[in-house]
Amino acid sequence: MAKAQAIQLPLSQLRIGITVKLPLSWQHHPFWLNRIKIEQQAQIELIKSLDVPYVFLLSGQTLLQDNPQPKADVVAPAAQLSEDEALLAAKHTAKKALRLSQSRFIDSINHCRAAFSKIASDPAGAYRDAATLVESLLEHLHQTDNPRLAIVTTGEATSVTQHGVSVAVLGLIIAKAMDLSKSDMRDIALGCLFHDIGKLKVPENIRNKKADLSTAEMNFIKMHPNFGVDMLSKTGLFNKAVLNIVLHHHEYVDGSGYPDGLTDKQIPMLTQVVSLANDFDAQLWANEEHSPQQALGFLFKNHAGKHAQTLIALLVKLLGIYPPGTLVQLSDGQFAKVMLTTASVKQPHVWACSHDGSDPKLRFLDQEQIDIERVVTHAELNERLHKVLQSGVGSSFYFSHTE
Repeated sequence: MAKAQAIQLPLSQLRIGITVKLPLSWQHHPFWLNRIKIEQQAQIELIKSLDVPYVFLLSGQTLLQDNPQPKADVVAPAAQLSEDEALLAAKHTAKKALRLSQSRFIDSINHCRAAFSKIASDPAGAYRDAATLVESLLEHLHQTDNPRLAIVTTGEATSVTQHGVSVAVLGLIIAKAMDLSKSDMRDIALGCLFHDIGKLKVPENIRNKKADLSTAEMNFIKMHPNFGVDMLSKTGLFNKAVLNIVLHHHEYVDGSGYPDGLTDKQIPMLTQVVSLANDFDAQLWANEEHSPQQALGFLFKNHAGKHAQTLIALLVKLLGIYPPGTLVQLSDGQFAKVMLTTASVKQPHVWACSHDGSDPKLRFLDQEQIDIERVVTHAELNERLHKVLQSGVGSSFYFSHTE
């Protein structure tokens, strides 16, 4: 016997008492199962927020016949939602924010790659593409007064374009906290996107070498700022501030950087911002563990004198004590990966699970009154935890808006 065709039910006809199935995978909604028996008005409102045109009606068709559609749906006041319902709605909002950050990050990398591909053959086109991307980054940054950072990834080793976008995000969020002008922010973003373009002039076998570089190879790598500024200068399209960022993004205030060994006041503030953002993002990929918390610790321990203390303090404040991507153990024993920074720096949003990898879910520590007990290393995780928490995936950042 042929299977009966599922009934597509418009969201306007949702009623308490019916059972429906969502046309979404489990990752894209906040309910435990796709099959939902509607028992509360809050469930209806939550389903309506999922950006789907219909659901599948599984049972309760007689309720629709006995209770015709009212002229206007009654929306449950937010004050009447229980704590559990409010938390469910908040988790859905956070999931959507994470997916949006991930999508925007990938789109930004693709646009940056397109700009890079035109820099020699169509420099005006490359500049237009990059300028459009900068405006998009600024729009995302300013969507709320208090943008947060979310962990994002391509699932692959970092590239020049991926690194450029991630550094731009870090540089812009620092610049916003410093209340820099829109013009300065545009220069920072454009400089970040192109800061490593000179590496494309470095032989691939040197650029991608895993083992320690020889002195000659290191000297070649250290030429990439000069290569980059030469490439951009030939176009005649980039201003002095952007070119300074490209040439001097490896300069440190203590004079130990390259290519010119500049110190403190010799390095413009915009370039100092990019130098710090670049240094931090580079540390995320400096070893196999890719731990953001370890990268932050490295800056404190090994590079504290290389950047202005005010800038380092500001970066710490923006990232939180536990930057997105940090692996932690919670006060209730579960293991977790930090996903989103929050106003409560000690209680971020995390993807958590039990010791055996079971019961994975997004948790809001500030609402649960759960604390982070300690930071853990990759070596402490079993195979199942590695898989559930995706501990081997490198960390990059993009703006997120959940509050």
